[in-house]
This record gives sequence, C-alpha cells and structure tokens, in this order.
Amino acid sequence: MGEPTLLLRREVVDALRAGTVPRRGLELFAVGTARFERAFDEELEAAAAGRGVFKAIRGDFGCGKTFTARWVQQRALDRGFAAAEVQISENDTPLHRLETVYRRAMESLRTREWPHGAFRSLVESWFFSLEEEVIRSGVPEDDVAAVTAAVGELLEGRLAEVSAIQPQFAAALRACHAARVGGDAAQAEGLMAWLMGQPNVGASIKRSAGLKGDVDHTGALGFLRGLLTMLRQSGRKGLVLVLDEVETIQRVRSDSRERSLNALRQLIDDVHRGRFPGLYVLITGTPAFFDGPQGVKRLPPLAQRLYVDFGPDPKFDSSRAIQVRLLPFDHDRLVEVGRKIKDIYPTEVPERVAARLPDEVIVDLARAVAGKLGGRTGVAPRIFLRKLVGELLDRIEEHQDFDPRQHHQLVIETSEMTPEERAAAAGKVDLDDIDFDPDGVPGSG
Repeated sequence: MGEPTLLLRREVVDALRAGTVPRRGLELFAVGTARFERAFDEELEAAAAGRGVFKAIRGDFGCGKTFTARWVQQRALDRGFAAAEVQISENDTPLHRLETVYRRAMESLRTREWPHGAFRSLVESWFFSLEEEVIRSGVPEDDVAAVTAAVGELLEGRLAEVSAIQPQFAAALRACHAARVGGDAAQAEGLMAWLMGQPNVGASIKRSAGLKGDVDHTGALGFLRGLLTMLRQSGRKGLVLVLDEVETIQRVRSDSRERSLNALRQLIDDVHRGRFPGLYVLITGTPAFFDGPQGVKRLPPLAQRLYVDFGPDPKFDSSRAIQVRLLPFDHDRLVEVGRKIKDIYPTEVPERVAARLPDEVIVDLARAVAGKLGGRTGVAPRIFLRKLVGELLDRIEEHQDFDPRQHHQLVIETSEMTPEERAAAAGKVDLDDIDFDPDGVPGSG
C-alpha cells in the first residue's frame, strides 16, 4: 500500500477530533487487528464464492468493536464488496423490525467507488448494463419502446429466483426503469425509494407499478436477496452487513427482546442454509449480551449457534470461530495508537510537531486520561485520541509557542463523556454488568 493521501489523513484526523470512528483509513492506525486478518480474509473469500457467512465480535466498551467492524468493511470494499452498517437501537432501529434494518442498510450502502448513495448508483449501473446487452442483441438503440420492453424481460429473467419469493422487487425495478426511460423522474425516484424500504411512498406511484403496501419484515428478506443478485450481476463480490451494538436488545421490553433474538436466530439459519449467497453478516455486542441473562441465553437455540468455549488465555483464541473477542486497550496499545496518529497528522510544521510532542508526552496523556476514567485504560481510547488531536496536535500546528508540557492541563468535562465513560469516571460498573429486566422498571419500553 502506498502513502496515504492528504485527503484521507485529514478525514481520519477530523473523525478522531470529533470523537468518532473514521469510515476510511482505519489501517493507518489499527493496533491488534493483525491476528484477525487471515480469518476475516478467508471468510470474505468464502462469501465472494457464493457462500453466506455470519460472524460475531464481542468486547466491552472501548475495545474497538465499531473500529474492527469498519476495518472489516474497508477490507471488503477493497476486494469488490458493497458494505452497509446499521446501528441497532431501542427506538430507531430495533432488530425485530427487519424492514427498518433493511431501510437503514440501504441508506448506508456504499462501495469503493460510491461511498455515499450507492443503492441508486448500483441500480442505475445495472439498468445501463441491461440496456447495453439488449442493444448488442440487435434491438435498435433508437427504439425506446423496444429497448424498454426487452430490458424488462431481461430483468425478469435475471431476477427469476428472487421473483419466485418476492415478486414485487422485480416489478418495482421494471417500473422504475420504464419511468426512467420515459423521463418521469418523480415516478422513478418514488419507486427507487420504495425499493430502499422507505415508508410513505405515494399510493399513486405504487399503484401504477402494481405494488401494494410498504416493505414488511418478510419482504425485507426477499429484497435483500434481490440486492445480492444485483450486486453479483454488477460485478460485485457480495455484501458485508454490519449490525452494530446489538446489546441494546437487552434493554427493550420482553416481547420485543424475544422477537429480536428470534430474528437474529432466523438470520443465522438463513445465512448458513444458503438463502443469501454472498452475504457476510457481522454483529457486535458486549460480553453481557452473549453471556448474560437478558441476552443471547434467553433463547437457547440462538445461544447454541453462537456458543464458543473461550479458554482462560485469550492468546489461544481461534479467529475462525463464529464469535471472536476483543481485548481491552492497555497502556502500551494506547500509546502505540497515539504514535500512529502523530505520524499521519497532516501538518506543515513536522519538525515542530516532532519536537513538541515526544513519546513521553503521549505516554503522559494516555496515563492521565485513564486516570480521569477511574484507571480504566480500556475505556480511554476515544477521549485520549480526541484530546491528542484537538488539544495537542492542533494547537502545536496552529501556535508556534505552544508546548504541551507547559501550556496544557487535561480537563475532561462530564458533558463530553459517553454514559460508559461517565460511569468509569465515577467508579461505577458498566450498565451491561447489571442484571435487570426492563419490564420491571416503571416507564420502560
């Protein structure tokens, strides 16, 4: 891999300054991921060959679950996959409503060439390839009606397997193509939105295409199969679908929790049965979700599918297991990440940065941040990197006489902390360590 571009370095640093995980460039400062590379790459190869793959990443807050999931996505994008990331939440994206999960996935869908809005671009590209094929077969290019009809027939043939299960997916695509060719932009856009699972598409738009209702739970799975078919026919290897923070299932009412756990069990079974060729599903969650009474163990069939016998020494863990665990950051890893960020920081005064930010200053900052968080180094990475970029590197870059050893005093306000960081600072246990049932909490749900 060549030197990272200035644009990429700025994108990484900007995200860290804001306290978020970058969407790209994670390989520039990754620490501890090398042990997973071979297994993840093998699994991506299996998905590219038409298999379905399911993987779970477990780790406490600060271990890098979201980071690792995006690192996997980047490796997949580099290999020709599409990727989508959905953050599971109690209200906005509950796991038991797969139609909502599907919609969020389509909104976040990206490829290497289309980092934003990839669904529309993929559909347009697919339409174009079908048009080229029918023209090469002898249909006159200037006969719009003939081209439209031929593309519709070809489209139906290409999606025959999907149509047998979810006929509305192919019907909507055919109508969308016809509207696009006919210059009806509003109709084409409405159908595109309906294909993405968007609610509140006008009844007249759906009626003109012979569609009924909105995409529901069962329909979402059929639409996902249709997307995978389109991806393969467009030269993509498959789709990596990340379901982040599935531990939120623990904090919903029992009926929603049971449906969410069962939806996850169904998804694992469908993936392993080959219903979604080319799909790599990656979920992230806390140890309490996998081992606690309000998580996976509430549904024994799901617990059986995700069970891994982790030994006492993590260095002997298998990265090929269906579930892998991330270890908390220690002081040395935190400092190593800090050095990597210093090295990629885009600056016009590298000599000043090198002189004003020696290793001992990075070491002191890592120790100080952990100290403010109750000595829990594993919770410290986000704030440490935010302070390193925003309060040290930026000020050294902008102010010629700024010296962190003289002019910086670490202050961490409660308002800039996440709930987990506030709990660590207060010396409290993490919420996931508490055995509770939301049905017994007044006002919950």
